[in-house]
Amino acid sequence: MKRYRGIEELPIFRGVSKDTIHRMCTHGKIVTMKKGTVCYRANDRQSDIYILLDGQAIIYTLTRCGNRKIIFILGGGEFLNESIITPGKTTVFCDVIAESRVFVIKNDVFCKLMEKDFTLVKAVMKIQERKLWRTSHQLKNTLGSIYLEKKLAAKLWKLARDFGEPVYKKGISGNPEKENIRIGVSLSITFLADMLGAPRETTSRLCKSLSERGFIQMEKKTIIVRNMDCLSNFYKNHCGEECHCSKN
Repeated sequence: MKRYRGIEELPIFRGVSKDTIHRMCTHGKIVTMKKGTVCYRANDRQSDIYILLDGQAIIYTLTRCGNRKIIFILGGGEFLNESIITPGKTTVFCDVIAESRVFVIKNDVFCKLMEKDFTLVKAVMKIQERKLWRTSHQLKNTLGSIYLEKKLAAKLWKLARDFGEPVYKKGISGNPEKENIRIGVSLSITFLADMLGAPRETTSRLCKSLSERGFIQMEKKTIIVRNMDCLSNFYKNHCGEECHCSKN
């Protein structure tokens, strides 16, 4: 899980002049947000820019039935804003789902810094390009041709990659060997249902199925991926066949 003490450590700001970083630190501040804190709501006007240094946050929208549909789960080093340059009304919600440290700076100040430093502009463009790329993959995974079970497997694989913590065991030689990957995000069935856009009962059955196949292990709100390669092979295999590893 990525953690940063300040914005000067963020990879996205590599190449940005030290003077610009200094000005950002001068005009901004680091705020500690408790779990459940709302950064902004849909239809709010954003006057601040939020950059997550340490912790976890979600970007989501509400369905017509009032249920959450989670779009992104973000970790350290990510911009939490939907829009950066235009301080208009937002169309999504942003909540912190774990105690987090967030760098906050006024939108107008940040835009003035962008006017003076083109490397900062390029950094922001790269962030938006990455979000667009991730959104395209989200849309691809919502196609009817992909079963919900494989859709869940794909999301769990990505969470394990982004927020994974290795679980070690003692090997034959007595030295620690990496065995599984524990997802460092609290994942209740309701939360997973919001990610999938599926009913809670359906999501519960999907988790049980993946567990019975041997892909994951569930411990209350914690999910452990037993084999990243097997999980990847399963959701990429569109013919419906199981990964041979799940039969072991």
